[in-house]
Amino acid sequence: MAKKPLLKTVGTCALICATFLGCGRSDTTNDDVRHNSTGQVSNQAKANISYYAAARFAEQVSFGATPELIEEIQKLGFEGWIDAQFALPATTGSMPRDIMIATSDVTEKMRIEQKQGVFRADNFWSTALTAPDQLRQRVAWSIFQYIPVSQGAVNGSLEYYNMLRKNAFGNYVDLLRDVTIHPAMGVYLNNEQNRPNSPECLGCTPNENYARELMQLFSVGVVQLNADGTTVRDAQRKVKETYTQKDVEELARALTGWTAPPNTTGLSGQYWPHFNQPMVPESQAFLHDSGQKTVMGNVLKAGMSAPEELNAVVAMLMKHQNVAPFVSLRLIQHLVMSNPSPQYLSRISAKFQNNGKGVAGDLRAVVKAILLDPEARIADQINVGDKNNGKLREPILWQTAVYRGMGCKRMTHGIWQGIEYVDGVSNQDPVNIPSIFSFYQATDLAPGSNLLAPEQKLLNTVAFTDRLGTLNWRFADPNNPTYQENLSKTACNMNELSMAFKASPSAYLDLVSKRWFRGAMPTTLRNNLLSLIQGDSWGTPEQRALSVLQFALTSPSFGVIK
Repeated sequence: MAKKPLLKTVGTCALICATFLGCGRSDTTNDDVRHNSTGQVSNQAKANISYYAAARFAEQVSFGATPELIEEIQKLGFEGWIDAQFALPATTGSMPRDIMIATSDVTEKMRIEQKQGVFRADNFWSTALTAPDQLRQRVAWSIFQYIPVSQGAVNGSLEYYNMLRKNAFGNYVDLLRDVTIHPAMGVYLNNEQNRPNSPECLGCTPNENYARELMQLFSVGVVQLNADGTTVRDAQRKVKETYTQKDVEELARALTGWTAPPNTTGLSGQYWPHFNQPMVPESQAFLHDSGQKTVMGNVLKAGMSAPEELNAVVAMLMKHQNVAPFVSLRLIQHLVMSNPSPQYLSRISAKFQNNGKGVAGDLRAVVKAILLDPEARIADQINVGDKNNGKLREPILWQTAVYRGMGCKRMTHGIWQGIEYVDGVSNQDPVNIPSIFSFYQATDLAPGSNLLAPEQKLLNTVAFTDRLGTLNWRFADPNNPTYQENLSKTACNMNELSMAFKASPSAYLDLVSKRWFRGAMPTTLRNNLLSLIQGDSWGTPEQRALSVLQFALTSPSFGVIK
């Protein structure tokens, strides 16, 4: 990847540090709302939703606030906007046929794989930036981060992500079933190789990989939980584990007997162009273990077919006491806050267990409850809320919020050694998850504290260096061979920024405040940025406007969604 040059901004550490350190808001805690409320906020009428509140809501329900989105939220109200999003069809993507064809030519194979990678990345970023069904896309991205597959390990990652998009507003029962029999997951965690010991299948043995992660990472976790997410302990204060190695072995037996779907595309070879179809049961009955199993104390009766046993497994997991707090915590963290209170988590767990009509796992009901909960909405007023609450912007959400604020329709591209790539962010690639454990775990703590802050693991020197250098390099640096192409193809509104910058420092800072800080940029940050503008005279208005914007958006006031 091309190396970005250092910025020619005010080159003193003092000003950079001042920009970072002068950004906090004084927060006050409303314990009555945070800890004692048991209901949801009522739907807000248009006149009752301030610009600030609508912009904050937009940050939780989309990949970044835009003027149009904020206006729509103010018009429809919180609940009305959510319901309108539920009614929208899923925006998905389809791999072009010409880059799905298998070949034995090594050079051609590399060329096709590179094009596939660019297409997958472009689909993710373009959809995040422009799709009308923003809430669905955010929920799908939330689920993908704890139930992932990686493009680096299997083909079919786009089709897998499409499946998550379609299931984002469905029932968790269907989601777990569809994840289990998706061929991309089958390849990634080896369940398409899962076969029982039997005289007819010499050398076959159950593969435990998927069975273990289905419990550990996708549904119930490794320790028993109360409804509020706290750990269950025995009389000696020892943590109670959720399952044993024997449970993993038994579950692996229950999940035997699935194989790739039939290829009806007319294409052949290693690319598995039929990844958009679920896996199917093996035609030979002995390739599924139909004997009785016992998993976490639940008996799975003998004689079931592979589909019947899968349904029984999913039903068993859905009845487990852990699944509601396990899933609820992860969705709250990805949408609203990193460290929810036990009371907040308990309310959402109850909604997961019963949507009000006796149905468990209703993701529409869960998502709506998360977003309308009093703990989610208390900070819609400036300087109100618990100072320990909030959500760190992971790199992807930072990048999309910046680009959506500029009106961009497409992610920028670059060239490295003659090969095209999609820019994205360096330490959170949406199509190349580092492992089945994703980028971080929901239980990761902020260093030196007991506060949950999983996204903090990605906020390293590389991330901050990128944030301070990417905009100028991508859109205004003549040394970047693709900057003119980026200007034209992304459709980012550079003119709006440069015109405001030319008008006056005040006009420019007003625009930045309204677009990225809900119209409430902290005074200290504004004064630091004003000093930066007045002391920095190099470059074009576009370059200067982008340099100042980079400093503003690398500050904690933007980096933490409060």
